[in-house]
Amino acid sequence: MAILLSIKPKYVKEILNGSKKYEFRKSIFKNHDKDELVFIYSSYPVKKIVGTFTVGEVIENCPKILWNEFKNVSGIKESDFFKYFEEKEKGYAIEIGGLNEFENHVDPKEINPDFRAPQSFCYMSESFEEKILSSN
Repeated sequence: MAILLSIKPKYVKEILNGSKKYEFRKSIFKNHDKDELVFIYSSYPVKKIVGTFTVGEVIENCPKILWNEFKNVSGIKESDFFKYFEEKEKGYAIEIGGLNEFENHVDPKEINPDFRAPQSFCYMSESFEEKILSSN
């Protein structure tokens, strides 16, 4: 089952230009198997699904170690990173592999008028996934 990750537009830009090689999360989806397909939802004000990536490695550790290990490929400022993980003892670094930017960014409300953007992530139905992929 594919995942829809909600990501701020400034970080989506860093992912798409190749400088952000890891997506950081306080919590993670159950199936974080290697090669799991993740759809990138660029949150407000863009509000579009802009592409996909496949999950590479998922590293769980304390934020300080994650920062020290991945800061050069994080695509995020140190202050923003530690503000995000404030008071968290652990976090996750999801390696971004097989990046694919859609030629046509997809407004999910055109596929499902009741679409509600996830706070962090949500699982996608096969039919929703197929409709997004078929529009590109």
